[in-house]
Formats: sequence, structure tokens, C-alpha cells
Amino acid sequence: MEKSEIKAYIAKRVAKEFKDGDFVNLGIGLPTMVPAYLPEDVHVTLEAELGMAGAGSAPDEAHVDWEVVDAGGAPSSIAVGGAYIDSATSFGLIRGGHVDATVLGALQVDQKGNLANWIIPGKMVPGMGGAMDLCAGASNVIVAMEHTQKGNPKILKECTLPLTTQTCVTKIITEMAVIDVTDKGLVLKEYNPEFTVDQIKEATEAELIVADDLKPIE
Repeated sequence: MEKSEIKAYIAKRVAKEFKDGDFVNLGIGLPTMVPAYLPEDVHVTLEAELGMAGAGSAPDEAHVDWEVVDAGGAPSSIAVGGAYIDSATSFGLIRGGHVDATVLGALQVDQKGNLANWIIPGKMVPGMGGAMDLCAGASNVIVAMEHTQKGNPKILKECTLPLTTQTCVTKIITEMAVIDVTDKGLVLKEYNPEFTVDQIKEATEAELIVADDLKPIE
């Protein structure tokens, strides 16, 4: 798969995870691409933790307003019926259990659903942001990330980086696969037809359970 196609491929698959009426938080990076691929017949409310309930997709250059940005600080928009909210209200929604799903990037995920996505020791980072709150407060925690980093697995038996939260991840979506995190382990539910199951296993340190109803990603 071409490197330039990976992020859009993942975002397009993530966009199929939501149902009508869901309240969804999108993290920085790849997750902010999801709004561009939401099905027309599925209406969700997107929250940007820094101040919007009802965020829209990225605007074209002629309509950029730098006072309206997504979680990563890139130009965004607000949907009809959306609202600007303060940080206290935003985190009240997150901590109050009102978020149906959150989509986050990751440095590492392991077979217990532990997540490491905020720091590599010794490197400068802006901070954890709302990741810990989102993992604790959202009903469904979806990790959207590339399957490997420079050829090294990111889906591990056990995370080696400092954790964001323990046993929080419910689903992992990469350019290679869709994986459910269950109490029995990681279940391979869907695969990218450009890769074989053996190739996916080789790129994954953690053990994968191949679902009986395994199907290609559409």
C-alpha cells in the first residue's frame, strides 16, 4: 500500500463505526480526517475537546477561520446546530460519560487493551491533553493508527512506553486490519485484501485470534 494512502484508508474505515445520534470525540492527527468520510445517512455530533460540540469537517482555503480549529489546531468548521463551549463544559461531557465513542492515535497498544499514546521518554511533548479522561469516560475507545512504526510492531503483548490508561481500548483500526479487543484476546475481524493473514500476524507482536467470520475491509 502506498504510504500516502494509509491515513485516508484508516479514516474511511473508522467512519463506518458510528451510528445515528452518536456523540463522538476525535483526537489529534489521523482521527481529525474522519469527518470527511462519514456516511451521508449517519448523523453524529462531533466534539472537539478544546471547545466545540458539533464540529464539522475541514473547510476549503477560502473559508478558513483560525478561530475555529480541531483538536490538533488545524482549521475546522462548526456544523449547523453546533455550539462553542468552554473547557469545563467539554470535560464535563467527557467525564460525565456522555461520549459514545472516541477515536485516538497511539504509539502502542497491547493485547489487554492498554494504551500508550502520549510520551516517548526523553522527547518533548505538549502533554497528555484529554486522552486519559477520554479513555476513562468514553463507552467505545477506537485506536486509529498505522500498524507498524518503521517496520516495528505497535500492537504488542505488553506496552513498553508509559501508559495513558489501562484496559480501555475496544477496537484497533489500521491499514492492515480491524481488531477487536476482547477478554479472550485480540480478535482479527477484518483484513485489508492487500495483505495476507500471515503478513498481518508477522506485523503484530501480540497473538491474534482469527475470527470465524473474518472478512475483507470494504
